[in-house]
Amino acid sequence: MAGLGMTVALRVLRGSGPAVLGRWAVVAGASAGTGLLLLCSLGWALAHPQRGSYDALVRLAWCVVPLVVTVQLASAVGRAQPAGWPRTGLAAVGLGRTAVVLLSVANSAVVCAVGSVGALLVFLHLRGDVTGVPFHGIGPGVLAAGKPLPLAGAVTLLALVPVAAAATSAAGLRPARIPSADAPGGLPWGAALAVIGLALEVTAPRGHALPLPSGLGSVPPGSVGGWLVTTTGMMLAGPGLVHACGRLLVGLRPNAVRLLAGRALQAECRRAGRPLALLSATAAAFLATYDLHHPLGPLTTFAAVLVAVCVLATSCLALLEGRETRTPTAQALRELGASPTLLRTSTALAAAALLAAAVPLTLLIATLSSIPAE
Repeated sequence: MAGLGMTVALRVLRGSGPAVLGRWAVVAGASAGTGLLLLCSLGWALAHPQRGSYDALVRLAWCVVPLVVTVQLASAVGRAQPAGWPRTGLAAVGLGRTAVVLLSVANSAVVCAVGSVGALLVFLHLRGDVTGVPFHGIGPGVLAAGKPLPLAGAVTLLALVPVAAAATSAAGLRPARIPSADAPGGLPWGAALAVIGLALEVTAPRGHALPLPSGLGSVPPGSVGGWLVTTTGMMLAGPGLVHACGRLLVGLRPNAVRLLAGRALQAECRRAGRPLALLSATAAAFLATYDLHHPLGPLTTFAAVLVAVCVLATSCLALLEGRETRTPTAQALRELGASPTLLRTSTALAAAALLAAAVPLTLLIATLSSIPAE
């Protein structure tokens, strides 16, 4: 049954359009990049057995961030794909809603597994297991060239992304609730969590510290925990913040443009709020670490670029979903005589309102989170 599901998933992927294939290609590349980072952590542990398991676990723990954003991207792409499937055709071959959900989950698992296999091939090539000449441009002792690679450990690490992506996609494709016209209730709780997280970052004790990648020094564990709490609070408050922006546009001397922009933000707050909040949190983290004045190593640079690409792709996909959702409304407005300029102006106004709220918030959080590394 599992083999049949994978076969159907591959057939569906092969018959997808260029836009869908492009999205899945980005997911495969992100999965390969995350898998390569995980394998490099394993290689570092093999090359430095004298450093103990603690340092190896710390290096592996820093891979959680690219792992999470990669899984989120795969879940977003998997959630968007069934919208373009021919429901009547799938129903004709006996695929109901449950089978469609399982098919989307299988697609996420297959694409991420392909990326993980690609990561293994690249890692073996860099180690010199294919050509016999190891690559020396990554850093000393990262590839563990010349030492046997434990197959069980490598397979376990590479299975993290496909398994997590499949589980997240299955959870994200549960039956959707009917959207409400009421504001999301997470804004005050998210704001409170963000304040608590910032307080934890500032007041974290400077005793035992976690080493940062690329020799950037160390950071107190409380600061890391505070950043996680702050990010969680921002994502919880994101939909409410977007809804509040729409409400302000509607309530302040409304005209046709402001009404359209405000109602669009209110309608899309739950879909676009969390990805935009994660984008803001990621930008704040990059700005907070800008003053470290230390050259980043190749792996750290690669991880930073990977996280930025995944977050940007997830946010762009959320905005694209919102645009597709608004297509029937835009078509109805055109039939009523609304000009294209009116629709474009309302879209620009909605984007400007989001930027006006997100940019100062991002700068504020980045400033308060700027804690010098030890």
